[in-house]
Amino acid sequence: MNVNHNNFQLLEATISSVHGAMERGELTCQKLIEMYIDRIEQYDKKGPRLNSIISVNPKALELAQELDERFKKEGFTGKLHGIPVLLKDNVNTRDMPTTAGSKSLEDYIPKSDSVLVKKLKEAGAIILAKTNLHEFAIWGETNSSILGQTLNPYDLTRTPGGSSGGTGAAIAANFGIIGIGTDTINSVRSPASACSLVGFRPSLGLISREGIIPYSSTQDTAGLIMRTVEDTAKVLDVLAGYDAKDPLTAWSKDRIPKSYASNLNRDGLRGKRIGVLKSFFGKDEAHKEVNEIIKNCIEIMEKFGAIIVPVEENLDSDRIVSEISVHMYEFKTDLDNYLNSLGNLAEVHSLSDIIASGKYHEGIEENIKKARALDIECMEYKKRIIKRIWLRNFVMNILAEYELDTIVYPHQMRLVVKIGENQIERNGVLGSVTGFPSCVLPAGYTRPTDTAPIGVPVGMEMLCKEWDELMLFELAYSFEQVTGFRKGPVL
Repeated sequence: MNVNHNNFQLLEATISSVHGAMERGELTCQKLIEMYIDRIEQYDKKGPRLNSIISVNPKALELAQELDERFKKEGFTGKLHGIPVLLKDNVNTRDMPTTAGSKSLEDYIPKSDSVLVKKLKEAGAIILAKTNLHEFAIWGETNSSILGQTLNPYDLTRTPGGSSGGTGAAIAANFGIIGIGTDTINSVRSPASACSLVGFRPSLGLISREGIIPYSSTQDTAGLIMRTVEDTAKVLDVLAGYDAKDPLTAWSKDRIPKSYASNLNRDGLRGKRIGVLKSFFGKDEAHKEVNEIIKNCIEIMEKFGAIIVPVEENLDSDRIVSEISVHMYEFKTDLDNYLNSLGNLAEVHSLSDIIASGKYHEGIEENIKKARALDIECMEYKKRIIKRIWLRNFVMNILAEYELDTIVYPHQMRLVVKIGENQIERNGVLGSVTGFPSCVLPAGYTRPTDTAPIGVPVGMEMLCKEWDELMLFELAYSFEQVTGFRKGPVL
């Protein structure tokens, strides 16, 4: 297939490369959308059959034509004029079904767009497709009753991470430019780690969750899965802000800079104090390749002027999930509240209805039945809320005591798992339970194998203190620029 048009190159395209080509008259919105739809057809439905796209927007080409007409008269309509979005299918769209990956919501079309989607559209972006997810975002392999298993484009025998793995696989495979996921424990950063991408989870309250099918109101946020740090910052500029429909966003008032893209400095690592959280590294043979790759990243950061500080405090990510995270306790209450509001738009109005319908993937049965037996009234839930406050203070104290600008660690202690296995030893829970912003970046690849022609991607996670996104972007951009690890898959 032709991935170029005039001098424009579709592979690894960015917001600036698209807009530059449009300004030079080398590209139209319509041609761009046609190229992406063709690529989805060639690689998602045929060839390697990545199986990442639930539905392509039937109005995408019509919207592109309208933007082209407006461009002729008035230029760009917004910061994201014509930029295609791949949207996790638990985010409401008024003109396309929003299934959460479940056959129980197969025909549900929301009355209105989520606030996040409205902001993207107002900025000129086009919702190109809805992407697969682990059903109801409840685990991390990206398998659903609506579409089945999504494959990792770097190794078709492996999962793409999850739960936002459809977005991750599709962005990695160049099916669009903006990737939207949601993140309750690992769900944006896991696919980024597995698919050599930037996975950004903001401070809780920076992006409105209105119109997103919930999992855990204490830990849920939308997040970004992108190919570059610069594009991530540009999209956050559009999405960040107060929304009265999500009271948590009130905390973002007066904390949002003029632009997150204003602090992108190639020399941003110089002089920064970077804590290495040693307890988030595995110690067995199975962890060896990941540890070597992350150690190389730390050496590179030091070479470019960073001050590396070993952090000896012991944190155990599995224990944070099993003893502090509140996701399973809130799932029933939050999902029931959402489904109950849908009236005759949906066939199910509670978690119990979903279970009774049988219209879900058998792989989530154990978790949803466990969640049905839990609620926010029990003593264990209240204990976890108190432990969450302790953890926030504990991590802030590490940042303060060592005078750190960020803490780094492998997002996943060992490689993303093979299809049929459950994800293990992921470290994203530290950001999701504390609510602090974190970003996963391409850190390198394992040695090539028969199934992974350039190796399996590994991601490094950076965590900063709450509302310190400007620092996070400065560090992430600098690391990205001096390493250049991101490579597209061989498809």
